[in-house]
Parts: sequence; structure tokens; C-alpha cells
Amino acid sequence: MKVELLDKLRGSIAAQQACALVTDTDNGQQCLVDSDGVDGDLNLAKEYLQQATQMIADDVSGQIEQTDLFVRVYGPALRLVIVGAVHISQALAPMAQLAGFNVTVLDPRDAFVRAGRLSDVSALTDWPDEGMAKVKPDSRTAVVTLTHDPKLDDPALAAALRSDAFYIGSLGSKRTHAKRLVRLKEEGFSDLDLDRIRGPVGLDIKAKTPAEIAVSILSEIVATRRRAAA
Repeated sequence: MKVELLDKLRGSIAAQQACALVTDTDNGQQCLVDSDGVDGDLNLAKEYLQQATQMIADDVSGQIEQTDLFVRVYGPALRLVIVGAVHISQALAPMAQLAGFNVTVLDPRDAFVRAGRLSDVSALTDWPDEGMAKVKPDSRTAVVTLTHDPKLDDPALAAALRSDAFYIGSLGSKRTHAKRLVRLKEEGFSDLDLDRIRGPVGLDIKAKTPAEIAVSILSEIVATRRRAAA
């Protein structure tokens, strides 16, 4: 790889800008594809540039079919914001980290945040509206509320609904969720907005224990991300 292209790749990664390094495995020519365009000595045909751009959006590296072009995608890590330092969070946070997510736990109760398995997880002890303003959820962010406390869950959900978060989930029974939707609707959110909230949160795998519920939540997050990218 040429030094100029390597420097640009490093800069994109440092800036957490999604990009792809495209290599012609036949002759070694390369180019870097990002939101600014294309740099390098490899001239990509329009159709291959479109495929590389789609692979960036899908977070998928690989060979472009029937070509010698290999696309290596570099994207910022996905993020998971967990509202509520509860037992499920203690299972969900390390699972999500293993799956490649940058995890932030948001809970104003400092003693809860620093307990057990959460002691090494990035945390904010602000109130949810303030914490979410710091986190700034984007299209690579999933948000899950787990406290069962409207004073904590509702402001976080409202902030998530105003963002591009690709996944929003909230713990609670169907009855609890119905009441939650009424409260959020009174804040001005439409039915279309509220349809973004997965509630009760997680895939229906008949989960019972905190760890099982965490598995169901993470599975639904991953499924939503991959379906969104498909």
C-alpha cells in the first residue's frame, strides 16, 4: 500500500468515518472509498463503486463477484446504550462487548453502575435526558431501557426516538408497554414513531433468567441490524 493511501485510511479510522479499501488482487492496485469519494491508483467502474459503497453500508467485507476486487470495510464500532444498571445489564453488557459493541450504561444511581460486572463498563451517572444528549445516538447505535421506572426510561426513549438509532427496545410486559406508549404519545410522538420501540424487548425465546433475557435482547439487536443492512 502506498504511504499516502495508508495515511488517509488511518485518518478515516481515527475519525471513525466508515470507509473501504478496495484491492485488485490481480495487479495490487488499490483505492480508498469513503464519503469524500475515491482516492488511489485503482479506477473503479461505476457499478463496482456502487457495490463497494453498499458493502460499507452493510458492514460486510468480501470479494465482488466475478472480479478480482476485494473490499475490506472499516466502520466505527456499533454502540449499545443500556439505560439501567440492573441484573439484566450485568449480563447484557459483557455479551454485547464480545459481539463487538461499544457499551455505555446510563443510570444516575452511581452505586448500581459500579456494582458487579458493570464495574469495568463505560458508564454515565447523569439523568437520562442529560446522558443521552452526551451519547448522541446515531444510525450505528442501539438503545435499550431496562429500569421499569418511567422517570428513567421515558426520557431515554424520547431521546432515542428523536435520533437515528437503528434499534430501540424497552423492558416490560405488554401492559407496561401499552402504558408507556400512552405517555410518549402525550409527549407528541406519533404511532409511526412509537412503532420503532421493541416492547416487550427481545426475541420471544421464552427467556426467564437475566442471562436468557440478555441473550434475547442482543439477538434481536443483531437481527435488526442485519435486516436493516440487507
